[in-house]
Amino acid sequence: MTRQELIKIIKQKKSYLCIGLDTDLEKIPTHLKKYDDPIFEFNKQIIDATKDLCIAYKPNVAFYEAYGSAGWKSLEKTAAYIGDEHFKIADAKRGDIGNTSARYAEAFFNQMNFDAITVAPYMGEDSVTPFLKFENKFVILLALTSNSGSKDFQLMEENGEHVYERVIRKANNWGNADNMMFVIGATYPEYFHDIRELAPDNFFLVPGVGAQGGDLIEISENGMNDVCGLIVNSTREIIYAGNGEDFAEKAREKAMEVQKQMQKLLS
Repeated sequence: MTRQELIKIIKQKKSYLCIGLDTDLEKIPTHLKKYDDPIFEFNKQIIDATKDLCIAYKPNVAFYEAYGSAGWKSLEKTAAYIGDEHFKIADAKRGDIGNTSARYAEAFFNQMNFDAITVAPYMGEDSVTPFLKFENKFVILLALTSNSGSKDFQLMEENGEHVYERVIRKANNWGNADNMMFVIGATYPEYFHDIRELAPDNFFLVPGVGAQGGDLIEISENGMNDVCGLIVNSTREIIYAGNGEDFAEKAREKAMEVQKQMQKLLS
């Protein structure tokens, strides 16, 4: 999916909601355990219930890797079921020496047809650029993440510049708004205005709204650009909104609340 196609979907759906598919067998409704692949069945029903309200889905790869080869099969089936009408993000947080990154890119971009992958920048340019060689695909680079440990390194300062700021400046020399996005946590709303000045055209993937306490209005007012420029992720608050046979309906209700709020913020 291209940047322009993503922008078009945001306008059509009046939404910039991404739903995280961090599917845990211990948290899904018990009645799904009768299926051969309960993880995929859960994802399928969530997707069916919310696909008109969101613009992206983001499976966290760790939740599939944990179940070995069966988990990988669930991930492959989920990616295929999402299809091409939504922006598909592999939340894999990969990043290694060049030839290894190239194989990661092959796996997620070509084999599973994801549109984007989250990448850790710690190993530098040669660990990131292999992902940028794939046409109409995106690197989503970890910049300022929503977890409490982000303070350990990302907010360290040298010569008046935070590490996360250096990451953004450097990375925009490797890619551009057509193939590079940044993870900016909703738990740091006070930084969004300055980050938008650093990266005026890039999309931001924003985790931390909902269960982690991020405020949608605040990050939208400080982080939007003229094409929206935000993909706001919500996971637990939506997919685990209910735990009975009506879990998908409950997920839809919660997703609709978020989408309605986004529609107002976009107008």
